[in-house]
Amino acid sequence: MDTDALKERRDPPAAELEPKPPSPAIEVEHLTVSYGPKPALLDASVSIARGHLVGIIGPNGAGKSTFIKAVLGFIPVDFGIVRVLGIPASEARGKVAYVPQRGSVDWDFPITVKDVVLMGRYGKLPFWRDPGREDWKAVREALETVRMAEFIDRQIGQLSGGQQQRVFMARALAQAGEVLLLDEPFAGVDAATESALLDVLRRAREQGRTLVVVHHDLATAGEYFDRLLLLKQRVVAYGTPEQVLREDLLSEVYEGTLKIFRSLQPKETGA
Repeated sequence: MDTDALKERRDPPAAELEPKPPSPAIEVEHLTVSYGPKPALLDASVSIARGHLVGIIGPNGAGKSTFIKAVLGFIPVDFGIVRVLGIPASEARGKVAYVPQRGSVDWDFPITVKDVVLMGRYGKLPFWRDPGREDWKAVREALETVRMAEFIDRQIGQLSGGQQQRVFMARALAQAGEVLLLDEPFAGVDAATESALLDVLRRAREQGRTLVVVHHDLATAGEYFDRLLLLKQRVVAYGTPEQVLREDLLSEVYEGTLKIFRSLQPKETGA
């Protein structure tokens, strides 16, 4: 028997032995979403790798919140494909956590902090089972992470705006989703709360999660995020802050002269 031929039949090709790269955290292809006759997103395509802290920037009406809602499956899509962790967005909801804009929440609803955070566990509970020890442990750990454990029995409406944002961040953490989507979490909070939330986001990234954050402040975008997605109905640019925060791109999107942050530009050295 030809032993070389036998070995060739038994040994798989080297390519088959190499592990496949993980699928992107979020993959959007030719996404188009309209509100009536006006498109909010038009033929948008982007691939976001796992483990990044991504900021979505762009002017008002650029489609930032629409992008988040389309990934979540909250709104109908005119055209295009959305995948989360390699599967259709509609099948990945248990793997995705969401922090909405503060203005979209009814803060007068009579519910305590612990009950808000516990909502993050509902997707993991069969309908016949009440929350158990593991669920309450996740609630307490999430509140400790955002430094809100002492408010666990407080009514959500009695908290400040920054504290409310921390509670909703805790709910997202308690859900233990691999992808976190946040719609302007820094809006309307003080500097101390913004710093605390940013610290939570960075720690979640270090744990291997992917975070996509709608952000309105260009002055801090380059500092806060390791990737930026610049939108104006279409995807104008996606990449590192150095690649996206360019004068030509920002002037095109914001239709005016902008201050460019020199700290993001390569330093010139003398001869």
